[in-house]
Amino acid sequence: MYNYNYKNNYNKVVIIGLGQLGLPVAKYVKEHGFDTFGYDINQKTMQSAEANYGIKQATNFGDFDVLIICVSTHRPDDMFTPQVDGLMSVVEKISREAKAGALISIESTIPKGTSKRVFEKVDHRLHVVHAPHRWYALEEEVHGVNQLRIVGGVSNCCLQHGLNFYDGREVVPQTTETATSTAGIKSLSIPMHPVSSVEVAELTKIVENAHRYLQIAFAEELYLYCKSNSISFSELRESLNTKWNVEVLEPRDGIGGHCLPKDTKMFINSSNTIRSKILQAAVEIDEDYREYIQSREKKGSMGSVAITKDKKTQEVEPNQLLYSKKIN
Repeated sequence: MYNYNYKNNYNKVVIIGLGQLGLPVAKYVKEHGFDTFGYDINQKTMQSAEANYGIKQATNFGDFDVLIICVSTHRPDDMFTPQVDGLMSVVEKISREAKAGALISIESTIPKGTSKRVFEKVDHRLHVVHAPHRWYALEEEVHGVNQLRIVGGVSNCCLQHGLNFYDGREVVPQTTETATSTAGIKSLSIPMHPVSSVEVAELTKIVENAHRYLQIAFAEELYLYCKSNSISFSELRESLNTKWNVEVLEPRDGIGGHCLPKDTKMFINSSNTIRSKILQAAVEIDEDYREYIQSREKKGSMGSVAITKDKKTQEVEPNQLLYSKKIN
């Protein structure tokens, strides 16, 4: 039964995965007074974290109060394609070694339904929350580990543990209403926005990145439109952005990175009953834009470009390319 006055003492924390996401998390956890360990499949990565930041190396998960999962969720050979095999193999190790009652926080971006899979894998012995990371390297002081975050629990009890650890607050039973700070609990002092279900937390991360993908794809399509109609994109963008609720982005080399393409695919594939038509179109637009950029670089021209389709080369204008293709 849920105990509203329950207080837990967190001290020993392991961050699993010490890459671009996990290392800043580990540094932040250590700075806030926790006994901090790191685990990574790359031994040199663990040695570097210990030598440079004092993050001790973990060999097993048997004695930790909190286990924060920060592993990649893309295919090893294709960072644009989501895959949680690596994460689930980590969970398998946790299920064998972790002590009952510990907290698992999944900060990796995951498809809807993954948190409950993790809860089942650990046989309901551990508390499971999803607190998706938000982190921008170029503005780490403002948009780093400590910015406002989302948290959802597999159960209300799990959510209580997550809130206690991240920001020290309690959550009112059966709701997401939060009470005042709980005295005596060591926490990360990160402001958290609790949600009513773990699925909402899972979707929040992938939808916010899918939304960003859509914004960039619109800019790419507008750029192609301008090029095919002899309009200055930069001038049009500048004039559009004078309106208070309009922000047209600047297209560059196509939509890349570790997050946006992968997370957009996660969202597109998140439902068996409806698939986002607008996002599928955005993916196609990004492919067209990339082909245009590559062909322009090869020809050294801003005019008509050669686009290869079905192993046949045709001279087509960008707008012809965009609007002649059927979206499946």
